Amino acid sequence: MVVNQSLLSRNANILAVDDTVENLVLLTSLLKQSGYVVRPVPNGRLALQAARNEKPDVILLDITMPEMDGYEVCANLKNDPELKDIPVLFISALDQTADKLKAFEMGGVDYISKPFQFEEVKARVETHLKLHRLQVSLEEQVREQVQEITEAQMSMIFGLAKLAEVRD
Repeated sequence: MVVNQSLLSRNANILAVDDTVENLVLLTSLLKQSGYVVRPVPNGRLALQAARNEKPDVILLDITMPEMDGYEVCANLKNDPELKDIPVLFISALDQTADKLKAFEMGGVDYISKPFQFEEVKARVETHLKLHRLQVSLEEQVREQVQEITEAQMSMIFGLAKLAEVRD
């Protein structure tokens, strides 16, 4: 079973995307103190490039950014077969229900409101890392079981074919 090793340890790879430098510095510092590897990027275009260069385990994504907003970044991630399964946690000052619903519709798995409390960010990151790890593990188990069933079916088919040959 192949499971991304960073998902099994505290040093998971987190991509933090926010155009406000102070937010990036704060998130990066606090997450690094908790043992995570954090890659801060200031805009959506760089976020997509960074995710393609080295697939993160979780993405913390601001919504309101110049050039490409967080919704568009998330849509691009979800349309990329290599990146679509990365959990995206939106972190934004937008607090209207419609904004939050749009974040989930675009493929986000969670929404953290600014100003954020670090304990909440950490708890949500840990939760989604665990959920993602379990999902990857379950998918691998299903693949293995399907392979075993396929092999058993093929053995049975060949056995029946041999039996038919012997009877003829």
